[in-house]
Amino acid sequence: MATRHHFDAHRHLGVLPDHPYYGGPPVNPGGGARSGVKQLIEDLDAEGTERALVLPNYGVPDPEVSFAFNESVIEAAQSDDRIRAGLWVSPRPADSVRTAEALALAGESGVRALKLSFLLGGRATDPECLPLLDTIFRTAEQHGLVVHVHTSPGAASDIDEVGLLVERYADRVPVHLVHFGGGMSGHIKLAGSRFFDWIEAGKRVYTDLSWAIGFAPYWLAREIERRGLGHDRVLFASDQPWGDFAGEFARMSAAAGDGELGDRVFRDTFASLYD
Repeated sequence: MATRHHFDAHRHLGVLPDHPYYGGPPVNPGGGARSGVKQLIEDLDAEGTERALVLPNYGVPDPEVSFAFNESVIEAAQSDDRIRAGLWVSPRPADSVRTAEALALAGESGVRALKLSFLLGGRATDPECLPLLDTIFRTAEQHGLVVHVHTSPGAASDIDEVGLLVERYADRVPVHLVHFGGGMSGHIKLAGSRFFDWIEAGKRVYTDLSWAIGFAPYWLAREIERRGLGHDRVLFASDQPWGDFAGEFARMSAAAGDGELGDRVFRDTFASLYD
């Protein structure tokens, strides 16, 4: 059990099918995934997690699997006041019907976010995705929701692509950049200037450092102190079952410290954004 009060701004619910990733045999790397509310609550209790934003699990190249978990995360949020739900949505024209069905649930009790990932297709620069992106962000604005966006180096999830969503929509809608760029290039682009430039420009941009390379949390904390801004834009996240709660908790505790920044990272920013 963790020893400080903490809220988790990014974890997943739902068991994925085995899949032959990268041409290998069918495997299930996210073996710690939870299928139901009871198991999820048991995990929160064991960790001492007081609040959690729970999102549909994803990772196999079939969006229908993740859309099917939307009802599960809503059930979780409506079963326990500690839990907030994020709904899976997609900007791909092929997913337009399922996305419309998901957005129709945006006003349900406990829903606080919409989740986008270009790992399953589409991209921010694709003109065919723009109409659904506009609809997703308009719905988020209408319901006061945060839009979660996966980041990782290269291709459609690179911060050079995903950052266009911040520039296009974050004047009106909070955008949570998951994984702080997701790797070396993303970390350097964001902590080096871009994250702070967006904040100074009035963009409602947030991030978590799950999956971050070792130096990134410490560098970001130093930059926040040096620049005097960004302390209210970083959240603790475990990314369970893809992340490791104990490791993520220890790393962010060490980087953020026991003072005001640590309080904001582990509790206060979640409370202002998702409660």
